[in-house]
Amino acid sequence: MMDIRPIRTEADHDWALAEIARYFDNQPTPGTPDADRFDVLADLIEAYEDRNFPIEPMEPIDFLRAHMEATGRTQADLAALFGSRPRASEVLNRKRALTLDMIHKLSSEWHIPADCLVRPYHLVAA
Repeated sequence: MMDIRPIRTEADHDWALAEIARYFDNQPTPGTPDADRFDVLADLIEAYEDRNFPIEPMEPIDFLRAHMEATGRTQADLAALFGSRPRASEVLNRKRALTLDMIHKLSSEWHIPADCLVRPYHLVAA
């Protein structure tokens, strides 16, 4: 029998994190009661954290900049992808919105998920 309970408070959350942590160094075998317990704890923790610590999705340009930094790409690389230095600068400085063609190139060439780039975002007035 599992000693699992709902996670309603920070103390419950701390308890669940401590319980699940013991499985990190010794992963349970799938299909066992310990594996079931691990899965239930993970689901409860995720639900609690989603309710109490929501993470807002990044704006497309912030996501693009973070991706560029993480992959070592530069504005020159973006200009080469877009075929235009001014377009790359305008996009990164929020003076021009990403077009569907740009999003397609970023998705297919740089493997950035398109859904991260199609959200509305604020442009700077010229």
